[in-house]
Amino acid sequence: MNQHSRTRVENPQGFTHTGPGNIYVNVGTQLQDSDKPAFRRVAEDQLCWLRRVLVDPFNMGKARATLAGTGTVILDGAPGSGRSSAARVLLREYHRDSGVFHVLLPGEEDELSLHDPALVETGDQLLLDLSAADDRQWSAARADLPALRKAVHEQHAHLVVVMPHGGTLDPDLQHYRVGIRRPPGLHVLRRHLRMHGLPYEEYIQPDVTVTEFLPEQRPMREIADFADLVRRARETARPGEGFAQWCATAKRARNDRRKEVAALVAGLREAPQRALLIAVSMLHGTHADVIHRAAQLLLRTLDPSSESVPLLQHKDLAERFAEISADTGPDGHVRFTDLDYDSAVRAHFWDHMPDLRPHLGTWAASVVELNDPHVVPALRDGLVARMAGQYLRTGRGDGLASLAERWSSEEASRAQLEAAVHALTCGLDDPDHGREFRERIYQWCAYRRLRGEFAQVLVQICADVLAASHPDQALLRLYYLARRERDTTRALHALCDLVASSRRLRRRLLDRLARSDLSPPDLGIFLRTCDPVPLTDSSDTSRALVEENGVQRSLTTCWHAVLAKLPRAIWQPRAERWLHRAADDTGHHGELLLDLLVSAAERCEERRGEVFAALYASAREAERTAPGGPARAVATTELLLHKISAAQGLGPATPPLASPRGTQP
Repeated sequence: MNQHSRTRVENPQGFTHTGPGNIYVNVGTQLQDSDKPAFRRVAEDQLCWLRRVLVDPFNMGKARATLAGTGTVILDGAPGSGRSSAARVLLREYHRDSGVFHVLLPGEEDELSLHDPALVETGDQLLLDLSAADDRQWSAARADLPALRKAVHEQHAHLVVVMPHGGTLDPDLQHYRVGIRRPPGLHVLRRHLRMHGLPYEEYIQPDVTVTEFLPEQRPMREIADFADLVRRARETARPGEGFAQWCATAKRARNDRRKEVAALVAGLREAPQRALLIAVSMLHGTHADVIHRAAQLLLRTLDPSSESVPLLQHKDLAERFAEISADTGPDGHVRFTDLDYDSAVRAHFWDHMPDLRPHLGTWAASVVELNDPHVVPALRDGLVARMAGQYLRTGRGDGLASLAERWSSEEASRAQLEAAVHALTCGLDDPDHGREFRERIYQWCAYRRLRGEFAQVLVQICADVLAASHPDQALLRLYYLARRERDTTRALHALCDLVASSRRLRRRLLDRLARSDLSPPDLGIFLRTCDPVPLTDSSDTSRALVEENGVQRSLTTCWHAVLAKLPRAIWQPRAERWLHRAADDTGHHGELLLDLLVSAAERCEERRGEVFAALYASAREAERTAPGGPARAVATTELLLHKISAAQGLGPATPPLASPRGTQP
């Protein structure tokens, strides 16, 4: 049940999408469909699926009780026991609207340290998976755990740590440690089969193949893979075949078929035969019409000048499919006669014909653009996932990244942009290459010149893929994209949406802006993200953001730069929102907003009087549009004028008692 799974990228359903249904991606200038789920929704669906298929490991009840009672649990289990999946399910059970799910990545360049209190906000669900950490990494994290646990407790958050199996743990943390053991393998297999829709009366019967498969202490992911093979065997079975035949077929699919495929390819000397073999392997289960057109596209990609044989001299598709051990089903879709044979064919051509690799990327870009009723999103996703699987399987993450860039050129179509997003998502999702892709995306967003529509691909990746589990990294990358974008505001919109989901992320963005050079792009970002409503919202928390000293310093610094550097016409609409919120707030938050504006204006030493006058004039204009009516707005303007006078030494610091805000002066 851990994330590392061969079928994760080889399966036609796409990367880690193991449940039913398709994955859709919306990206780019013309991709504004609202009826297709975003990747963040898919990530939530995946977690729900994981919760349904997970058979609780031994001691899961104790882990739940420890997490419920203390807010923290440290899981210790052997590799393959389902420990990482159990950790995610535990946190999923504490999902709430006020916090975010965050996979902590200590040691990565742009991650906060584990002892930083700013890492945790009210209601957050934090996963620290150190199951693969070495002694040095575990020792460093262990030293920070008391401070992290303290912050989690204070913020009413939840933390699940997966420790290296058998690693040492400090005595004061032993109370949170829960040792888990793998559940019975047969229970795990049957749960997966039931979730895949197999009839109970089928899989409940004893089966020799299952008996041979399960005695070994197999990792949970291998059992999940075997269950998926049984599902696929059932879907392609002949009439009359039952559970025993499905399991036997699944067992054969696990065999090493390299020699078998090599012999088949050696016997196919003609280019059209091999093109068809590759097309079937990359588009396995697709309609014969698409397979045929894809094979023709591959031939033209490899040799545009190749002469065509007269049409009536061609072999028909039935004969050609038989030559490569494939068959067309009643629905017209093409599959190899042996289950999972397609993955062996892909691996053979990738490993033994390396000169073919760059051409496959060009060919795949052409296939996803085919205008055919059978070329649906699931087909495109499956093709991209299989391409990505070969790059990642052989350690060529750089090649996959370059392919995504190529697919995002100036002339890129919607389908190609979707393919680029899917390719990068596969890289991010891969346990061995995820960190490499996160760093590569950081370099793209912060430093690289982005050509064509690639910036929009990165916006989509950060907003909907990275933000689902690494919101801090998504925040920083979207910030860099928003600073650099021209003639569009998609990155800025995505950044605003992200900070709207978390007080902690808004606080971190304000701090980042205050520590920047406060260039015009930075000030534009600030004006779009300084909405006074979330700043003064104290629901579900002990105090509002605007009451925090650090946030006040950030707001004052940024407002000072805005008032000093930008014309009034640009900042007045945002200042008006602050003034309206100040008039609408009957508590002390509204007065705090006025204090921050006056403090920021006071720091404009050379133009202080001019800025104060502009601020007062803005308040007078805001009276006409105040949602709470003119009485409160006028009182707010008077209070602002008093604070301006006090800042200039022209009046007392304490406001007059008469004409309180909210009453008629």
